[in-house]
Amino acid sequence: MATFLTILTAIDAILLTIVVLIQNPKGGGVDTTFGGAGVNQVFGAAKSADFIEKLTWYLAIALFVLCILTSLVVGAPAPSGPDIIMPE
Repeated sequence: MATFLTILTAIDAILLTIVVLIQNPKGGGVDTTFGGAGVNQVFGAAKSADFIEKLTWYLAIALFVLCILTSLVVGAPAPSGPDIIMPE
């Protein structure tokens, strides 16, 4: 289970990185990166920006939740060695 959650976390992190790099801080975003006016006709200028912004938020929230779930599933390591105190 921990391996599955770790793989999901890695995929989410990669997707989040790609989505953030697609965005343009000056407002061009997907429109200027992937084909100029052609993408503008398909998505519309405002809709492509809204979609990318929502996708960024969803991926960021998913990354946060996956990190918390993975840490809960893995848990604390079991003590071993001389640190164990055995009752007599």
